[in-house]
Amino acid sequence: QVQLVESGGGLVQPGGSLRLSCAASGSIFAIYAMGWYRQAPGKQRELVASITSGGRTNYTDSVKGRFTISRDNAKNTVYLQMNSLKPEDTAVYYCNAGGVVAATVQYEFDSWGQGTQVTVSS
Repeated sequence: QVQLVESGGGLVQPGGSLRLSCAASGSIFAIYAMGWYRQAPGKQRELVASITSGGRTNYTDSVKGRFTISRDNAKNTVYLQMNSLKPEDTAVYYCNAGGVVAATVQYEFDSWGQGTQVTVSS
């Protein structure tokens, strides 16, 4: 079992910043990609940003230049620095990670965090 715990959400005014964190724990042999998704009311969950174990990043167009994803492989933690926040960034943000569980017989995992609310409003 691999658990993901997110933190850092909250209420912020337009133009403000927030930093989300997501720590993975459990019997982890390796984590490949980690990412952040978001889901606004009445909308489908969408990928916001992702990062590979080697540091290659990918962003959805609407956040490019404003959000930065990073990870600390030693801590099995991924971060999302969100700057210049807009009301349309309001959503529940979910962390996702995929990799391999350390076990007698290794197997792949694909885990999700519980979600953290980000609200951008004046």
